[in-house]
Amino acid sequence: MQRRFQGPPTSFIVIAVALIQVLGTVFSASHQAALRPLDPLAFMLLLAGPAALAFRTRRPAVMLPITVAATSIYLLLGYAWGPIVLSLALSIILTAAAGLRWQAWLGAGICAAAVVLMAVLAGDETGLVRASAGVAWAAILVLIGEGFRRRGERMAEYRRRREAAKLAERDEYRLTLARDIHDVVAHSLSMINVQASVALHLGTNDPEKLRPALEAIKAASKESLAEVRQLLGVLRDDAPLSPAAPPSLGRIPELVEDARRGGLQLRFENSVDTERVGTAQQEAAYRIVQEGLSNVRRHSGAASAVVLLELAGNSLRVRIDDDGGGLRGAPAGNGLRGMRERVEALGGTLGLTPLEPGLRVEANLPLIPGQERH
Repeated sequence: MQRRFQGPPTSFIVIAVALIQVLGTVFSASHQAALRPLDPLAFMLLLAGPAALAFRTRRPAVMLPITVAATSIYLLLGYAWGPIVLSLALSIILTAAAGLRWQAWLGAGICAAAVVLMAVLAGDETGLVRASAGVAWAAILVLIGEGFRRRGERMAEYRRRREAAKLAERDEYRLTLARDIHDVVAHSLSMINVQASVALHLGTNDPEKLRPALEAIKAASKESLAEVRQLLGVLRDDAPLSPAAPPSLGRIPELVEDARRGGLQLRFENSVDTERVGTAQQEAAYRIVQEGLSNVRRHSGAASAVVLLELAGNSLRVRIDDDGGGLRGAPAGNGLRGMRERVEALGGTLGLTPLEPGLRVEANLPLIPGQERH
């Protein structure tokens, strides 16, 4: 559907054109000898054209026929010449702007033919010159309306593309939040489950060591609840009361300690200068380690693992090795799929390599010059 030219309010156009045509014609009639004085019919014809412009948004096809008829009858009856053609000119422009191209050209052609016919009947050279100017102006009016129509279409297309870009950006943002929620919940519940199992075992065999396990459960649940509450607040378009800083490389040792408290033998190697790594890459590395360790504890049955962070050329390499059962032929789940999406969104790569025994998860995140963390 073509977008019609809007312009000023319709009521403003109708009132302004009516005042110009009536007052202008009254003034003009007082300075010329007309064949017929202005009477009620003349004023009705002067107001008919402006009244037709009121249909420009609802039924634009009726504007031009009414204004052509009103103007023609007025002139044929011999009333005084004046700005009666103003409503006719505007109806040609607005008809073309509404996308009724054939009707606008037809109306302009009728007007041009009438002007030429009147000049020929008059039989003077100046009349022919005026007729040529009238024909040119009829074409110009249609072209002006076409210009308004094309401008309206360009603006509508611009707005459509802008809305589509906003929608795509919002969907991508919400997808990122969904991945974050998955990572937070999966990691926290996995750690809580492991610690609860340890607590049950200690409650029977070694009650003195029960308290640290319960404290670990309390700390993990509190932290995960705070992160989930913040993320859900964003999904509801609420402003978080105290927005937390995005995860960084400096928080990865917390993940390592949580895994060790769950009974996993874990070696952590980090040779990365965090000043060279951007915020987005640091957050992605944190989420990769978080999801990787959650998968190790929940699915692999591994007893030990290695987490490696290093700079390889112009990339940040994140590697997690374990000695568990690997994928066992199972397809990648939501966690690995979300991990891959997060890495590819930054232009990186994610690889899954079977080990004997175990599985290696390796992500390479390119470092973007000028986006270092300060």
